[in-house]
Amino acid sequence: MDGEINMPMPSEPKIYHIAHVDRLASIITDGFLWCDAAMQHQERPGTTIGMGTIKQRRLTNPVKCRPGLHVGDCVPFYFCPRSVMLYVIHKRDHQDLTYHDGQGPIVHLEADLQKAAAWAGQNKRRWAFTLSNAGSTYFEDRCDLAQLQEIDWKAVRAGQWQNCKDRKQAEFLVEGSFPWTLVQRIGVCCEGARHQAQCALVMALHKPPIQIQKRWYY
Repeated sequence: MDGEINMPMPSEPKIYHIAHVDRLASIITDGFLWCDAAMQHQERPGTTIGMGTIKQRRLTNPVKCRPGLHVGDCVPFYFCPRSVMLYVIHKRDHQDLTYHDGQGPIVHLEADLQKAAAWAGQNKRRWAFTLSNAGSTYFEDRCDLAQLQEIDWKAVRAGQWQNCKDRKQAEFLVEGSFPWTLVQRIGVCCEGARHQAQCALVMALHKPPIQIQKRWYY
């Protein structure tokens, strides 16, 4: 952090999962978001937005503080909206990206970190967080909420992140699946995406608010 004192962590940190809006219907029907390891064995409707090479690496990247657990065994969240991955999607030119429709159809699913960790503990799901990008070949992980202050919160919040790209991509990981009922808010970038999300939620019992959040996008 170039000798600078880290910014304090938020008093009520939020976590964010991004997905194509056409995934919402199956997430709501299932009642869960699924990890990549589970998605390998089931065909769910909707568009895949991630990079295949990185997804494969995450399946074997170990979560060292949780022996036997791999990153791909977990549902991933960032600690901020407007992530580096969203920028890659927005630019549409990465050689490993098969999705090329940009950020317009991408939704942010926001949840509360403390409630997510509590749910995982109550349901015997392992969880962890990383101090940088869990899709890389090297990262540090932790499984004690008291260590959240080790995250570079200045990097996480940075709008210009070229010099702190990996640290901005710190992740919260939940083993297996993550309940739809813990999603507190859906952020979209435009009216068209909001309409699509509203249509997906018509029959849902749990209806988090859908908000246009232009600051969450590029």
